[in-house]
Amino acid sequence: MPSFDVVNKVNMQEVANAVNNANKEVAQRYDFRESETTIELDSGGGQIVIRTEDEMKIEAVQDVIVTQAVRRKLNSECLEFKEPQPAGGKTMRQEVLIHQGIDREIAQKIVKDVKGMKMKVQIAIQGDELRVTGKKRDDLQGVIAYLKSEQYGVPLQFINMRD
Repeated sequence: MPSFDVVNKVNMQEVANAVNNANKEVAQRYDFRESETTIELDSGGGQIVIRTEDEMKIEAVQDVIVTQAVRRKLNSECLEFKEPQPAGGKTMRQEVLIHQGIDREIAQKIVKDVKGMKMKVQIAIQGDELRVTGKKRDDLQGVIAYLKSEQYGVPLQFINMRD
């Protein structure tokens, strides 16, 4: 039976490249001269930490990170910017979470929407991904087209298409 998987995977090597490019851009920009601005990828790889002097610079660094992520062909929906917090001295700190996988609530909403299409497909939640199976490949392609047209707050990829 034909099937495919719906996942949300982020290429962490591309995230690391985007962070490195953002650091280089911040080092060269005039508005960041003589400021203590750093952008670090957490060693676990689950978040990016921004440290700088004020909120205006934090917003500028956010724009730089999003721009570099888009240049590296990463979907900016996978980045969640937390609230800036005061750190030691006159510095501010902000965490940027990198979302991988599909949360349970979003997965249940996708299942409900696909079942509401009244197509002859089965959809199952398998951990942080979804498996869609059906008798006809055309039905599966219809589900892919439908999911691409909807917004769920996470970037979706469609992998493992099998006959």
